[in-house]
Amino acid sequence: MNTQFDTIESGQEFLVLLREAVDEAKSNVESDITAESDGRVPRRLDALRLVLYKLEKLEHHLKASGRLFNDLRTLRRLLLEERADSAVAGVGIETKA
Repeated sequence: MNTQFDTIESGQEFLVLLREAVDEAKSNVESDITAESDGRVPRRLDALRLVLYKLEKLEHHLKASGRLFNDLRTLRRLLLEERADSAVAGVGIETKA
């Protein structure tokens, strides 16, 4: 059974979409903070600032996850090339014998 996250690349695509959603949410919250800056409801302003802080933390984690995905993709390529090289070397040895 195939799922949306069968490959590293599909996980990376998901992260890109999630980062776009976080960027949009941050923009909306920043606009709300600007609109609430008159100070009529200080608890709401505090809550919005907390939301913005949490979105920034999430953004940071998504960037780190993106780097981890890149590392995994690079390592997979290295491992697959080593396997391919050893298979070719094994064929070369067999033909000499």
